[in-house]
Amino acid sequence: MVLDLGGLTVEWLGVERVHFDAGAMFGPVPRLLWEGKYPVRRDNLSPFLATPLLIRTGGKNIIVDTGLGNRLTPKQVRNFVVEYEETVPRALERKGLSGSDIDAVILTHLDWDHAAGIVERTGEEDRELGEERLRYPNAVHVVNEAEWHDAHHPNMRSANTYWQQNWALLEAEGNVRLVRGSEEVAPGVSVHHTGGHTRGHMVVALRGTKRTAYHLADLLPTHAHLNPLWVTAYDNFPLDTVEQKAKWLERAKDERAWLLFYHDAVYAGVRLDVEGGIAQVIARPASPSRQGL
Repeated sequence: MVLDLGGLTVEWLGVERVHFDAGAMFGPVPRLLWEGKYPVRRDNLSPFLATPLLIRTGGKNIIVDTGLGNRLTPKQVRNFVVEYEETVPRALERKGLSGSDIDAVILTHLDWDHAAGIVERTGEEDRELGEERLRYPNAVHVVNEAEWHDAHHPNMRSANTYWQQNWALLEAEGNVRLVRGSEEVAPGVSVHHTGGHTRGHMVVALRGTKRTAYHLADLLPTHAHLNPLWVTAYDNFPLDTVEQKAKWLERAKDERAWLLFYHDAVYAGVRLDVEGGIAQVIARPASPSRQGL
């Protein structure tokens, strides 16, 4: 899948999947309202992808978030029901790229399911014995300043999702650019602090010569969360999520912009009509694990 915005293209990398409790992903929304809008298994788990966005613009390669990495323990793989149909490195290789070809990595926030791919362990046969290295050694990693601070000083709640192992090597190597507010990362690519899901959560705006796209990250994890009031139980500041999501959705509707997803197992992106309904979609390729959901 390639989305051409005009001088700027977007692709999705790999098929790395986790399964989260569906009720938690829809927070206060009753199951009666959401269960017809998103897949759910009999055990109440729903599939969510971790597919980084690959942006190509002006000769630069930029990745948004990093996938699940290759250092999860067997227990973590079991608990999160992790599936790797195609890893991010394999997807890059298929596109003629390697980690060394990436110029920038935008981290919308540092929750483990977005940041676990910052570092990888070498060695195909036994990764537990391999060395750890940055997956994108030449890339500057763009992180909101408040997010970086909170990851270093987690509270009782966030300690379960901010894993030091995901960013300690990055800090040691110094490949970090801390940002505040709104900043341009490359021509046509900018990040904007929103808070909501986490205190330092950011969204990504992509402006080509033909089209605009917005990646709202975990403000809008799936197409089933388009209602601004539909937030997850994982949102640390849900009222901020509601306010920011409403603002960015209104902007996307007015501009007929694409909304791009990292987690959605059904759609990679959608465009809204004037009423705020879905007018156009970019469907995910059919996946064996989705059959029968």
